[in-house]
Amino acid sequence: MFEQTIRNFKINFIRHDGRNSFSSGDQIIGHISFDLTKETKITSITMRLKGNVNVHWTAGGGGGKQETRKRYSARLDFFDLKGVILQEDRATRGTKLQLGTHVYPFTCQLPLGNFPSSFHGVHGKIAYTLTVGINRPWRMSKDFVTELKFVNHIDTNQPGLNAPLSGSNSVTPCSLWCNSSPVTLTVSVATKAFTPGETVKIFCEFSNPSSKTATPKVKLQQKQTFYTHSKRNRKMAIKTLACVSGEPVGAQVSYVRTEIMLAIPSSASLTISECSILVVDYIIEVKLHVGALDEVVVLFPIILCDTPVQTYPPV
Repeated sequence: MFEQTIRNFKINFIRHDGRNSFSSGDQIIGHISFDLTKETKITSITMRLKGNVNVHWTAGGGGGKQETRKRYSARLDFFDLKGVILQEDRATRGTKLQLGTHVYPFTCQLPLGNFPSSFHGVHGKIAYTLTVGINRPWRMSKDFVTELKFVNHIDTNQPGLNAPLSGSNSVTPCSLWCNSSPVTLTVSVATKAFTPGETVKIFCEFSNPSSKTATPKVKLQQKQTFYTHSKRNRKMAIKTLACVSGEPVGAQVSYVRTEIMLAIPSSASLTISECSILVVDYIIEVKLHVGALDEVVVLFPIILCDTPVQTYPPV
């Protein structure tokens, strides 16, 4: 069988910049290697570079046996490029390769374009693949697929990305009666854009004139939104990637200022806003719990990019 004839197939990429990812317009240089257990006739060795996004989900079906579940899906192809590593010899209809290890270099190039970063989500994925096909006479092609890590470089010089953000909110705690003095929360961060693995310093100001202890909590939430092409149907998934609690704020305190450090996981995906059927957003949620029932919430939409931005002191 063909699977027993070819073994130890590998795709090796040659990178001089130390990166393990690719971006728009990058040249991909490397070589393939494989072992043959016997002399084998190869018609050709081809390669195919593809980029696409697929989304899919089901809904409904909760009203009994008569109600069927609806299936939703959409697909976008960014590019589909084909090339040849070993050209077919039309005269001999193939090339005889001897038993042993064979190595072939290859070069291809990603097209220029505003393509979204690689992403694997709950109801879809954005994938970039390099497929090498080894073709033999009278046999189906044997394909070896390698997924590339693609990064869309966000321009961090855009206005607003490196500017400080601030927001505030308040609530009047109620039990048997309403307190006329509200609990207030004011939050600020140094910038809107961050990188995976970075630690966000969150500046919080509290005013707690109530008789209840207030506990601040910070979350980093990832919102995945999937659409069909018509935009009339969508599916959303929210994941909490990080959570940290601050020191409790005592009762009847007029002003407290503190800092809370939130570590962004290094495995977090980048923000995706340039794809019409799959969007990935990030939100920092700062919540101040007042007793068991009341809370004050401040939300910050942020962007995760691959390049650090210059920050300024928060206002």
